[in-house]
Amino acid sequence: MDKKAKKKLQLVQQRLQLVRQQLSGARKQPDEPGEVERLEKEVERLEAEVQKLRAS
Repeated sequence: MDKKAKKKLQLVQQRLQLVRQQLSGARKQPDEPGEVERLEKEVERLEAEVQKLRAS
């Protein structure tokens, strides 16, 4: 894995951590309808991207 891929992986992992925290908060306080589903899809997308980057 080259430096560019490592940096991208690090950024994606940071974003994933942030989105997971937002998802946790959204589950505890469901203010916006559809927010939990949107965040769950974002988590899935980011997890897939992490897997893709690790495979390369």
